Order: sequence, then structure tokens, then C-alpha cells
Amino acid sequence: MSNSVIRRAGAAFLALAGHLPAQSRDSSRVGPQTLRPVSVSVTRDAARSVLELPFALARITPDSLHPGQRRSSLGELLLGIPGVQVQERNNPSQDPRLAIRGFGARSAFGVRGVRVLRDGIPLTLPDGQTPVDWMDLESAGSVEVIRGTAAALYGNAAGGVVSVRSRPAAAAPFAINARAWDGGNVQRASVLLSGSGSDAWTALRESGYLVSGTRTEGTGPREYSRQQTTSVFARALGTIKDTRLEVQGVRYDAPTGENPGALTAAELSRNPRLSDSLNITKHSRKAVEQSQVAILASRGRGASEFSASLFMGSRTLDNPLPFAIVGIERTSYGGSLRGGAQTTLGGLPFRLTAGLDAQTQQDERFNYENCSDVTRTAPVTTRCPTSGQERGAVRLHQREEIQGEGAYVRYELEVPRKLLGSVSLRYDRVRFRLVDRFIAGTNGDDSGDRGLHAASPMFGLVWRVRPLVSLYTNVASAFETPTITELTNQPDGKLGLNQEVAPQRTRTVEVGMQALFGAHLRFDGAVFHASARDELVGFDVPGAVGRRAFRNAGRTRRDGLEANLNVVATWGEAGAAYTLSRFNFVTYSAGSANFAGNPIPGVPKHQAQAYATLRLRGWFLTSEASTASRVSANDAASVFAPSWTTLGVRAGRAPSDHRFLLEPTIGIDNVFNRTFASAVVINATRGRYFEPGVGQRLFVALRVGATPWNPAR
Repeated sequence: MSNSVIRRAGAAFLALAGHLPAQSRDSSRVGPQTLRPVSVSVTRDAARSVLELPFALARITPDSLHPGQRRSSLGELLLGIPGVQVQERNNPSQDPRLAIRGFGARSAFGVRGVRVLRDGIPLTLPDGQTPVDWMDLESAGSVEVIRGTAAALYGNAAGGVVSVRSRPAAAAPFAINARAWDGGNVQRASVLLSGSGSDAWTALRESGYLVSGTRTEGTGPREYSRQQTTSVFARALGTIKDTRLEVQGVRYDAPTGENPGALTAAELSRNPRLSDSLNITKHSRKAVEQSQVAILASRGRGASEFSASLFMGSRTLDNPLPFAIVGIERTSYGGSLRGGAQTTLGGLPFRLTAGLDAQTQQDERFNYENCSDVTRTAPVTTRCPTSGQERGAVRLHQREEIQGEGAYVRYELEVPRKLLGSVSLRYDRVRFRLVDRFIAGTNGDDSGDRGLHAASPMFGLVWRVRPLVSLYTNVASAFETPTITELTNQPDGKLGLNQEVAPQRTRTVEVGMQALFGAHLRFDGAVFHASARDELVGFDVPGAVGRRAFRNAGRTRRDGLEANLNVVATWGEAGAAYTLSRFNFVTYSAGSANFAGNPIPGVPKHQAQAYATLRLRGWFLTSEASTASRVSANDAASVFAPSWTTLGVRAGRAPSDHRFLLEPTIGIDNVFNRTFASAVVINATRGRYFEPGVGQRLFVALRVGATPWNPAR
């Protein structure tokens, strides 16, 4: 990045700042000035204070704690939460790898082992996979996270939960916000409309709406990483006869997402902008269309609330890879019911919560020969029957059906102002069915089915040492099935469902603390021990470039420590998070190789993040630093990605509540231009383990908004 670019951007920023209207002293103090007890709703209950719950919990409001974010990735929103690791792959065809306490670290694409929700609607499919590319982040108002197997009330693959909540509708009948940013090789523009109705409406009360549209395009941070996406998210809320209703809709279209692939250590050191030449030859990329609608309803308040939801979605995927062209046409639908009641037992407050979840996923899957490297003059073969045509002969055509059902119940008994005990139980059943539609000649019928089920109990205890200090402990278990992709990608190339890969089962013991000290200091800490049986491990299939298969490790052990400290004051806020992860294989062998004692790949032993924001007269200056120790990239612990540290800074005008907004931001990612691997491909072949992080990058952003009519003013 040239100095002239920085000078021009800085001059434009200062010129724009000079034309901004003055701001009063009171209104300049935007953002938190004192800390209050945090309430969360991710616990499958009414909103509760984290001081009352025996889990490791966190809640972040990005615009308040981290002003000037671009909303380009979940990693930005989850900054500063211990135990949470987001490996940015900087690959338009791949989602970031999200892991909580190591759950999800094996993911080759999408998210695994962690449940993701948007306004209570699951983005996670019944088999445990979560594509997050279509989640609109511009309209996100807060993020709540449960760390560890205490999240098992959400069912299969709940090694943690990330729940994104939309920002509330504007208090006025109409408000508009627009944001645009330019990162040099990627540009994004978004528009958000929102407003609230009037109680004077006779049929509909407490009404509101929010519509967000976003367009992203650019050449990407690496060679062969062009991208193009458009998304629209809309929600409407209202109350009819004491029933609160919400309707949501999403439309996502990403016709272009090139796949630059991973690099060797030599390539990463030489030029992190390089791409895998084979991916270019085979035109590896992804095109996606996704739609979903949902309706939510609830009655009552607090512990006596009853709620229900229904949702339905579709997704089409065209995904040329080096070993094949994968096409998927997906339909998914489901719903949930939840109810609660509060009474007394022996004169003590007693709370009961129970619920049901059901979800179905139906995939029509096609695999074709990838003939991208076959020229128009090449001779015709059975593999590539039409010269010059990318899509060759059909290799696979099957229908995959996954059904997941779960029921849960939780009891809580409270000794006022002292102890609160809770017991919960979740039972899940996940059924996989495959119908082979490609039966010809020697290709036999590979249809089949599998059923997996488990009961996941949890016991927790909270001791309110002081009104704003609580200690907790829990003992919990969880289970995680292989996804349908992991069951059908068999290492020997056979078709059908793999009957040998077992679900992963984990038990955890945890002790933690949540505390507020005074009005300005918050602390969150936890230590835990988890043991897993049949840990799911992915690896690249030798001789089949780009194809992943999965197997079970015998037993693994995870010992961890997490700590988070936040400070707010009149000058701004600051925070730091540290995670210690000692995760190792206890018993694990593959063929003649014995991996017992080796670290679980993909998870750094040490990870830390810190941020500080200074605020003055309506302006802010934010600095964010992240560091991680070296990461094992394979089961044998013979390949490691080196440790790294990065620093980012940005400055701009802080979010305000004026009727007219003009908020510029300028920032630099990776200030010292460090070369590092932000993600690794576990057990890769061809030495391609490393996915590079973004180098030094300047970005500028501008947010404008207006609330033309606000009766409250």
C-alpha cells in the first residue's frame, strides 16, 4: 500500500470531517458509560441475566463496543469472546471456520459442531452443517454465545451456540441508513430501512419493520478470488390480541465466488496472494442461491412465555472442484415449540421449561466429471463426451434426506439470593436416508439409511456470592453426528452411506465466574475439562485432489481456561480475552500410525485478543490486536502454521442518535503487513495446508442516515 494512497485517503477524510455539523457535549458521549448486568435469550428461555445461569455466556453489541466495523465476517462480530476461534479463510467460496472450544475446528467448508441461529431461527441444518454465507450481518444488532456442551439443549452438533439478533426497528415511522466501504479489492454497499408503527392501529400494535439490502463485489485479496453477492433481509413485527408475531424473509444470490485454494509453506512465504494453480485450471468456484421465510409467534412474558416458529428454505449450489463438479438442490423446513411455567416447590421458586424441535433437509445431489482442463480439440472420451464443455459425464445422482427431532426439558429451583440449581435433559434422533438415482451397468444400487440418537443430560449450579458476582459449575454431555457430506465421502471412493463413522460424544465439567465490579469493570472466566469419544477427524483423500473423507479418533481430552475483562469509562472502553486450549488425542491410530498424545489440529494452544476505543466529542479511535500460537495442521503433528500477531486501527465519527447521520471511517488492517496463515487445511495433501491472512489493507467507509419524521423529537 503506497504512502500516496494513505495521504489521499487521509486528506479526503479530514476534508469530510471539516464539513460535519457540530455536536453538543452531551450527545458526544455515545456508547456505554456504565456497565449493567447482561441479559441473554440464547438459553432457550425468557431473557435472563448471565449471573443466574450455570453456563459460559457472552453477549456483544458490535456498534457499541467496536464502532466502525465493516460487518464483512462473523470474526468481526465475535471479537473478544474467549474460547471462540474464527479462522478467516479469505476465500469467497469458503465460509470462515468457526470453532468453540475446538468444536468445529475440523470443518472443511461451512460451520460444523456449532449451532448458529438468527432471531431464534436455526441456520444449522439437522445434520449439523451450517452455511453462513447467506446470513445478513448489516442488520445484526447483537450476538449471544454459549460456549461448550452446556449448549446441548439445542441438540445435535451443539458444542456451542452463536445466536445473532437483529437490531431493533427505529422508534420513528421511517428511518434510512446507507453504508459503503472500499477495501481496495473488495467493495460493499448496503441500505437499511426500518420503522415502528403506532398503537393507534386497532388490529396491530407494537408494530415494526426492518429491510436490509447489501451488495458486495471485487477481485478479492488473492489471485483468483473474485466475488459477487447480493442479499436482502426483511422482518416485520406486530402484536395482535396479546400474541406477538414476526415474519422474516431472506434472499441471497452469489453467482461468483472463485476458490483460490490453500498454499504450501514455500508459496505462503514467497507471495501470500498466490492461488493453487490446479484450482485455476479446474475453474474451482461456487455459485449459490438461497431463500428462506419464517414466522414466529409468542404469548405471555418471562418464565410463562409460550412460543412457536415455522421456517422453510431452499438452496441451489453449483460447485466445480478439482475432483468433480458438485451440484445440490436443497429444500429444508422445520419448526419448534417452547413453553415455560413458574411456581413454587417447598416454598422456593421453581421454573420449568420444555420444548420440541423438528427439522428436515432434502438434497438432490449431482456429481459430474470436471472437464475444465479438456480443450476443444481433445478427443472425445466417456469421461468428457463433449469437447470444450466443462460439465462432463454424470458420476453420481442421489437424493439425501435428513430428519432431526429433539425434545428437551429443564427444571430450575432457586434458594433466593443464594443458590440456583438446574437439571436438563435433551433427547435427539437424527435419521439419514439415501436414494441412489444413478443405477446403470456395473453401478449398483447404493441406497441405504442410518439412524443415530442420544440423550444429553446437564446439571448446573449457580452461587450468587454477591448481587453482581456469581460462581457456577456444570456437568454436561453432547453428541454430534457426521454431516451427510461426511457420511457419503468415503475414503475408498465407495458410494452410499458410510456405516462405520460413528457420532462424536463429549462430556464436560466446567467451573466459572461472572462478575461486575463497580460500574465500569466486567469479568468472565471459566476452566473446563472435556473428554470426547469417537472425535470426528477429516483428511484429504490421497490421489483425489480436493475430496475430503472422515474417520473417528478413539478418545480426546480437552482442558481449557478462558478469561475476559471489559472496562468502560467516560473516555471509551477497552477489553482483553485470553484462551488456553490444551487439546490432545488420548487414543487414536490410523493404519500403522499412532497419534496418541498429539495436539488436536486446527486449534492454537494460546489465543488472545485485545481492543481499546477512545472517544472524544463524537469521534472515536479504535485499535484491535489478535495473536495466536502455532497451530498443528495434521494428526501427526509434523506440520505447523507459525504463531502470528496482527494489529488493526480505525478512526471515525461514532454512531449517534441524530436525525441526520454522517459518519466516515478510515482504517488499516494488518498495520505491520505480517505474512501469516489465518487458517489451515487439516491433513491436507500436496503440502497445501495454509490459507493466508490478509496483508496490510487500507479501507474507507461512509455511513449516512436520516429519520425525516420522528414524533418523539
